[in-house]
This record gives sequence, C-alpha cells and structure tokens, in this order.
Amino acid sequence: MHPCGTIFYLAATLCLFAGCDEDPLAEDDPLTRGAMSASQTASRPNILWLVAEDMSPTIPPFGDSTIATPNLSRLAAEGIRYTHVFSPSGVCSPSRAAIATGMYPTAIGAMHMRTGPWYAGAASAETIASAAQYMPDGVVPYEAMPPAGVRMHSEYLRELGYYTSNNAKQDYQFVAPATAWDANGRDAHWRDREPGQPFFSIFNFEVTHESRIWGKSDDPLLVPDSVDVPIPPYLPDVAQVRTDVRRMYSNIVEMDAQVGEILDQLEAEGLLDNTIIFWYTDHGGPLPRQKRALYDSGLRVPMIISFPDGRGAGTVDDRLISFIDFLPTLLSLAGEPAPDYVHGRAFLGAHEAPLREYIHAAADRFDEAYDTIRAVRDARYKYLRNFDPDQPYYLPLSYREQMATMQAMLQMRDAGTLDPDELLWFRETKPEEELFDTQSDPHELNNLADDQQFADVLERLRAEYERWQATVPDYGQISESDYIDMIWPEGDQPRTAMPTADSSGQQILLASATDGASIGYQVLDSSTAPGPTWRIHEGPVAVGSDERLIAVAHRIGYLPSDSLVVGR
Repeated sequence: MHPCGTIFYLAATLCLFAGCDEDPLAEDDPLTRGAMSASQTASRPNILWLVAEDMSPTIPPFGDSTIATPNLSRLAAEGIRYTHVFSPSGVCSPSRAAIATGMYPTAIGAMHMRTGPWYAGAASAETIASAAQYMPDGVVPYEAMPPAGVRMHSEYLRELGYYTSNNAKQDYQFVAPATAWDANGRDAHWRDREPGQPFFSIFNFEVTHESRIWGKSDDPLLVPDSVDVPIPPYLPDVAQVRTDVRRMYSNIVEMDAQVGEILDQLEAEGLLDNTIIFWYTDHGGPLPRQKRALYDSGLRVPMIISFPDGRGAGTVDDRLISFIDFLPTLLSLAGEPAPDYVHGRAFLGAHEAPLREYIHAAADRFDEAYDTIRAVRDARYKYLRNFDPDQPYYLPLSYREQMATMQAMLQMRDAGTLDPDELLWFRETKPEEELFDTQSDPHELNNLADDQQFADVLERLRAEYERWQATVPDYGQISESDYIDMIWPEGDQPRTAMPTADSSGQQILLASATDGASIGYQVLDSSTAPGPTWRIHEGPVAVGSDERLIAVAHRIGYLPSDSLVVGR
C-alpha cells in the first residue's frame, strides 16, 4: 500500500530498481532533457525528501507512543523503517554538508558549526558582526572548501534530466553553486518542472528545530499535562523539563501534519505511482545532551522510505547507514554509479554496495566553543576518542541557554540537586576513551573502556578509528585559523575564474581556468533579464544571432566568477 492508500506495481520502476543497463537520457543536448517520452520518464523515478529537524526516533513507528503521528505512521506502514541511520555530526550544517557531497565533514572543512554568513568574502560588516556572537574570537567567516570537482547531489541529478527543487533550508557550510538547483527557496516545488520531467524535491520542516522549544513557548501545547511524557535519565524530571518535552512532542505533531499536506499534494497530482518518498531527520533531538553530542541521542535518526511498488511495506531494516551514503544511493536509484571521490556507499538501487560494518562521526566547534571528539560505532558498541580530556563535557553556549531545560539544569547543578546520571554531563574532565554498549545502555551512561570484559571490543573499535583517521583527511585536527590560511593562502576567499568562450558558428563552448568549477548559463533574447535558474554547461551551446549567452562559473568554496556575456 502506498502512503495515500493505493497499490501500484509499475514494471518500469521495477526495472530501474533492479538495475537496468540502458541510459534512456543519453542525449547530446542537455537542454532537451526536460521534454522526455513516457518510457524515459518511467525509467527515472521521482524522488521526494521530507526532512524534519532536530529529532530522534520519538514517534510511534519507532516505538514511542507518546503522541499520534498519523501521516508518518501511514508512511511507515506502507514503507520501510530504517532503525540504524546516523549523522556524522550532532548538528545540522555539517550533517547537511555530508548529505550534499557524500563526504565526511571533517574531510572537506565543514566540521565546525558554523563557519560564516554567506558569502563569507562578500558579507557586509553588519552581517559579519551579527554572526560573530556565535563564533570564537579571531575566526573570520569562511566557506568550507571540498576538493576540486566535488559537486552537490542535486547537480548530478540535474545532469540526469531531473528537475531539482529545495524548499528551503541550505546551510551546507558553503554556498550552493548556481548550477545546484532548478528552484531554491520558500516557493520551490516540483510543480514548475517540464511536463513529464522527473523531479528530485526536498521539503524541510523547521517546526521541530531546537529554537522552536523556546520560540513557540507562548503557543498552546498539543500534548496535555495528562500525557506522561518520557524524560530521559540524563535530564531532571522537573516542571521546566516536562514543559519543554511536551513542546518537543507538540512540534512533532505539527510536523506530521505538514508532511501530510505534501503527501496530499503528491496524491492529488497523480504522482504516487512513480515517486520514492524519503522521510528522515537531520540529526538527533533538540534537548540538552542530544543536539551536538556524539551519543546516539545526537547522531541516530529515524528514516522511512516508501516505494511506489509497495516493496517492504511495514518492514524494518536495521542496516548501518550514514548520511554520506545518501548521495550514492540517490544516484543508484536513478541508475547511475557515484563518483569515485565519495566516502559513502549506496544502500539501495542499481549500484547497491555491501553492508557497512561501522559508522563514523565527529564533533568540533559548536558556536563559540571547541571540543574535538571522534566516534566509531558498529551495530552495538560506540567508541569515543576525546581530544580535550581536561575540558568539561558541558560547554556554555549562549544559543542553547535560551531553553528553559538548560536554565533549570544549570540552576540545579549550582544548587547540588542533580542526581548522578544528570551530573554526568557536568563532569569537569572526561576520559580519553569511552566505550558504550548501546544495546544494554541506550543512553550511554556507563563507560566500559576500563572494563577488561570489553577489552577486545575496545581494541577493535580503536583500530577502526585509527584506520579511518589514516585514510580520510581530518581538518578538525588542525586549528581553524590554520585551515582558513590553507584554503585562503592570500588571506582572501579566492574567486572562480570567469568562463571563457570558444565560438564555432552559432555554437559556443565554455570553460573556466578554475579546476573543478561548474559552469551555468542562460541564453536570452536582448530584452530578457537573467532569471534564477542556470542550465549546466555540458557541451557546445547554440546561440542565435539575436540572442546573448550569460555564463557564470563556481567552484564550491570559492566566490562565484564574474559573469561572461556573449552576443547582443
């Protein structure tokens, strides 16, 4: 059963999911890809991502019956629940960078939360001053800089003929190039694509964000006092915490209704029979010792995937999955392999890879405070390496301290009324290594690193951590200032070289001297102003005698180039 109540068995999508060898979109001119035949459309499924923020598996499909989530529960009944999905960071921007690039945030300079106002090199003094309150002294705003040639997931899908839209969160630690999206913003929607064109569309639901705990404090609670909300053992069971937890669940109820509105639109437009639906969250929960932490409370997210053919309806998949696996999986569902540079592996589609044995994660700077920690987790055990053992677990963050729960915990700490589990987070020091059995100790309260019974587990996960560090760059191991000096050797953000044009008759071939830059262009008549959508340059472009071509180049992490204008 598909989420809106209809069973579909689509032979063409079955062919795709099984892995067809033919590429029906192999056409010479990328500009014709929007107008595809029915057979071509059937071979590329629509892909819809519904993304909630700051949320652990706290809904009925994942075992928490505190509230009812009819839309997500229906989606889960008609799809697959993934129970072991992990972000590589306990906060949004590094997580989103991993999803967009298929690479670890630590390997592309995206590990610190966050790195600037955008564009960093062109921001006004007022914007920089406003952002500075959440940045350490001496660190200038900057963009993360992946290796040359790294592109976003959406750009790859556009090259395959997809219409891509993002509504509306970006925040990747870098500015998305002009070539990344067909539509990006609060009005972005699949509806603006060409007839028959497949789409990749993202809708973000911000109502569950941490800031909505205090930002919606005057709104009516949708979870009444009569409901006995669960309080995790690391938080005190006091009135302020119970109110914030009720607000968290109330926000989830609102998010569920918003998800239902998008699903209703999909059904009303007859798109259910060729749309794969993902619902997931960008990292763990919004409460203290959840968001920003490398415990499962900060990393583990719920995910549901529903297929048009009803495969796996109502089942559970407990494979280990990392956000770095999303880009290769997205391409695999479209029938294409991932580029060689990605760190992730496809868990679905024509290029599905072997199961992973471990996930990896990192914590670095959050707002104004640094605490470098690395994590490795297998299906059961979690290993943490603390690089600042003389530093407390809890670090003051002015943003988080707007939450009543955080204020209550600090007052109780100072009054000496927190119990031992609640005090763990406020220890003044921490061990260099930690090991947790997430099966018997899901809240990760009991460190087993010194327990000889688990010595073999500790050694195995330590060795995996060292292997990961030896094979994947980790720019969190150098100072942030040194990283900025490395990517901005002249002291300023580099600018992408303006495209050059090589003309042959009415055909124009574009190039940029900046290695790895994407080039976007528009062909316009003399009276038309440039619009927000830039086509991706993949070959010679036809330009009529009464037309002009405008082109811009952009390598991720660089400023975009100046515009090239050819013709009238």
